Amino acid sequence: MFFTFDTLHLRYDPFPIGVARPLMAADTYAKLVESYPPLELFQYFSKVGHKYVLSEKFNAENYDRFIRENPLWRDFHAWIKSDDFSYGVMRMLREHGIDLGYEAPTPPAKRLMKRAKALAKRRTTQMEPNLKARFEFSMLPADGGSVTPHSDEPGKVVTLVISMLQDGEWDPAYGGGTDVNKPKDERRLFNRMNAKAPFEEMEILDSFPYEPNQAVIFVKTFNSWHSVRPMTGPEGMLRRTLTINIEARG
Repeated sequence: MFFTFDTLHLRYDPFPIGVARPLMAADTYAKLVESYPPLELFQYFSKVGHKYVLSEKFNAENYDRFIRENPLWRDFHAWIKSDDFSYGVMRMLREHGIDLGYEAPTPPAKRLMKRAKALAKRRTTQMEPNLKARFEFSMLPADGGSVTPHSDEPGKVVTLVISMLQDGEWDPAYGGGTDVNKPKDERRLFNRMNAKAPFEEMEILDSFPYEPNQAVIFVKTFNSWHSVRPMTGPEGMLRRTLTINIEARG
């Protein structure tokens, strides 16, 4: 297990979002930061702002090769893909009063028994909710990089944005925090289908600074508007993160 959520502190309005820091053991975090992939492996992605991405969807060949050739990232990838991770996050959120309705899968033997009993009673069993997880490497240029206000795709359930930087590497004056937004026009409050909006149409309710060894964790809702405002740092510096998405299957 790579993460600990013992320090997680959430706000619940307008949607559940908060920070866990420290997220990992210091030595593990340092090794992941040191081995973070180089920019030349990434793909520029302008759909939600000014950023670079390396993931299963964008530059997948580079992504797969990087994971395969780096033992620590290979182990991390396998853990993120496991039920232990996804359902562990669901369990952790329940402990904070947020029940998203996802329970760990029933073991195969029990599942077969349940189906047999259901057939005997001539009724069908309800499909168990299913989760899957993936992660992407993301980088925003410190000189103007941004993520446009949005609320995430409908299939997402929970997102974790993990800062990947060394102590003292980033000046908070550059910006880079994850903002909690509320639309100034109430007609935009309901945004289940993830429409985008200009920064000037949003009120900032809170902001979680970009700091080492932390995860900003939030639940996808109809109004989970968030963004990263255009930054004002020096050319050549990059805001590096690891974004983990837990999604509903099917």
